[in-house]
Amino acid sequence: MDFRHRPVLLDAVVRLVGTPGGRHLDGTLGGGGHSEALLRAAGPDAHLVGIDRDPHALAAAGARLAPFGDRVTILRGRYADLEQLTTGAFDAILLDLGVSSPQLDRPERGFSFRREGPVDMRMDPDQPLDAAALIDSLDQAGLERILREYGEERRARRVARAVLAGRPWTSTLALADCVARAVGGRPQRIHPATRTFQALRIATNDELGQLDRGLNAALRRLAPGGRLGVISFHSLEDRVVKHRLRQAAGVGAERDLYGQPVAPPLGQLVTRRPLKGGEHDPDNPRARSALLRVFERAAALSSAASPP
Repeated sequence: MDFRHRPVLLDAVVRLVGTPGGRHLDGTLGGGGHSEALLRAAGPDAHLVGIDRDPHALAAAGARLAPFGDRVTILRGRYADLEQLTTGAFDAILLDLGVSSPQLDRPERGFSFRREGPVDMRMDPDQPLDAAALIDSLDQAGLERILREYGEERRARRVARAVLAGRPWTSTLALADCVARAVGGRPQRIHPATRTFQALRIATNDELGQLDRGLNAALRRLAPGGRLGVISFHSLEDRVVKHRLRQAAGVGAERDLYGQPVAPPLGQLVTRRPLKGGEHDPDNPRARSALLRVFERAAALSSAASPP
């Protein structure tokens, strides 16, 4: 399986997240594009640990990063479990969220509503629950909630009713057509099944749960003076990232009678506003919706500032 693709916001990641020498962690290794660039920029003393739950991605990244030899350690797993998978602190941590281009482009993975494939959507193909099984396990209220919360689908009730009536689902194109008919209305700028497929993918892979746990784990493993960069691709992800990094930076924190934060911040925001792919990576079509936020841990902290 060809897993090579053009990583989004590559120059910004290298400039704002990477560091000369030191230990790097790529929690969403994918095909290894970001990792390769970080290692080249960081110099011969840098080491990188890469984590991914997709064995196809790990194989591709292993081949791509082979010239770096023992400067690279590749691990299979979820970035939310990085504390169990790795040891020590990291000077730079990158999380590139969501589904990768090669996963979208391979119809047999079941992520695309434009190509025929199984209703799968698993980032880890060995995970027991796929999207079809998830749909089979849900009632009307459960599927409606997923479509509203994870897809922000305004016609969630109508779509959920139609999808449940058509079970079991074995074809992505058939599912997409069912959703399009349920949504109805005039032709839209985006495919009418976009929100439903996003919602099912997020639920199947527990993406927001992984993100919440992964951000906390990354902040705990960030070395003093180290930087954490997170690339998100939709408002649900970016909302979680924005809130957690602002919280770690003490933005909007509770203050005492003298106007001082009750608890000292863990560090500071490097990007007050996210860097947008459309502005900073305009020639990369897959970067259009990408948002990069960067946080820097303070060089010295009191024990009271330790992350949860």
